[in-house]
Formats: sequence, structure tokens, C-alpha cells
Amino acid sequence: MLKRVLLFVATNLAVILVLSVVLRLLGVDRILDESGAGINYEALLVFSAVLGFGGSFISLAISKWMAKFSTGARVITSPANSTETWLVSTVQRLANQAGIGMPEVAVYDSPDMNAFATGARRDSALVAVSTGLLRGMKQDEVEAVLAHEVSHIANGDMVTLTLVQGVLNTFVIFLSRIVGHIVDRVILKNEEGYGVGYLVSVIASQLLLGILASIIVMWVSRQREFRADAGSARLNGRQSMINALARLERGQPAQLPESLEAFGIAGGRRSGLMRLFLSHPPIPERIEALQRLTAA
Repeated sequence: MLKRVLLFVATNLAVILVLSVVLRLLGVDRILDESGAGINYEALLVFSAVLGFGGSFISLAISKWMAKFSTGARVITSPANSTETWLVSTVQRLANQAGIGMPEVAVYDSPDMNAFATGARRDSALVAVSTGLLRGMKQDEVEAVLAHEVSHIANGDMVTLTLVQGVLNTFVIFLSRIVGHIVDRVILKNEEGYGVGYLVSVIASQLLLGILASIIVMWVSRQREFRADAGSARLNGRQSMINALARLERGQPAQLPESLEAFGIAGGRRSGLMRLFLSHPPIPERIEALQRLTAA
């Protein structure tokens, strides 16, 4: 946990430093000052970083609570049947193999075959599976899915995605306000306060930059899925994970609340440019990657 806190601080400081250097090299501060439109961009950078990382880390901190609330997941505190006993013991074994603390294990009612892992700490995470997955998969396939989710936790994927989102949030907040400032003071020549031009340009640029940031976040998310698939193969065998993915491909599209989609075992299905916004790689590509791993 200490390493992640240090990584958070280092990333935050790096963003502020890099943006400060870039702005000075580009002469943005000189241009603004010569136009009578000076801006304290160091303070704006700090403000943007606090907002950008703050929002991401608050989301991470409450991720388990939100996951339980949005899916209705029931944490297994005392197994009520043989299936729940098997689930808890399997997650315990996989967690031991992966070198992490025992996650909470939960089941949520859904016809879709899906599962997810979330939580701010490796030793205090949550692994949840749907009733549809338990009914629709063989036991070794369910075990492969559980190994996939445990690998997400062991890899620190929730924190990684939070850091990436925080960095991008900082860029979006900072750059959109720089654009708004230039439009308001340099182009529209507004000298007192901020006018409508500032508000409109900030909103427009924040939307555009937010879309570009989402593409990057989703690319990182897809890489995490390949890593978690490989982690499942190491913990539980490659063929079981391949079989589980093939069964997911044949089943109905899995559905999770949008806030949890990136943490599920499978995401939505999109084509064309919309593929850029997929949180998960297409299942055939994941199977192909595992087959290459088998051949290696």
C-alpha cells in the first residue's frame, strides 16, 4: 500500500512538473502575459491535480460499497450451501497462490455470466460472481474466471486504472481551463471576470478532451484484461480460461453497471470506432493471446 501511495504522490508531482515545463517551453505564459491575460497556471495545475486525482481516489475508496449497492451482491460470511463453500475455498486457495489477502466473496443475482473484482487494497478486495455464471459454466471454467479476478487484484489493476484516470483528469481539467481563458481574454477581449465565452469553451473542450481521455483509459483497461487472462492461466491452467472465454462468447452479452464494466470478466460488444471505447478486448482476441501464450 505504501508503494502505491508513493506512486500516487510521484505521479501527481510529475504531472505538475511536466505541464509546467511544457507550458514554459511553448511560451504560453509569455503569450498570455503579453496579451494582458496572465494566468497563475501553477495554481491551476495544483487545482487540476487535486480535482483530477481526488475524484478518482474517492471513487476507488468507495468502490466496494458501490459495487455491492449497484449489483445487490451478497457477501458470503457463512456459506449456506456446497456451492458457496466451494467458492470461498477456491478464492482462498487462489489468493494464497497469488500472494494476496483473502478477498470478500460475494454472489449477485443476474442471468448474465459475469464476475468482477474491486477494492482499494490488494489485501482487502472483493470478488463477486453472478448466479448466471454459476449456472452457465462448468466448475473448472468458474475457477478460471475466479483466477482471472484474483489476478486483477494481485496485479493492482484497480489502483493502476485509478492513477491513469487521475493523470488524464488532471490534463482535461487543466487544458480545458487554459482554452477557456484564451478564448475569453485573448479572443473575446474580456477584461473583467470570466464571461459566457469562458464557460462555453471550457465545457466544450472538457467534453472533447474527456472523450480522448476515455479512449486512453479503455486502452489501458484492455491491456489489463490480457494480463489477467495470463494470470488465470498461470494460477489455474490455460485451457480452462480458454474454455471459459469461449462459453462467454456463446452466451448472452454480459451486463454490469457502467461504473463496474471495466472490472468484469467480459464487456460489451461494439464495432467500428466504438471499439476504441471497449473496456475489454474482443473475446476471440483474448483466446488467441492465450493460445500464443500456450505455444510459448
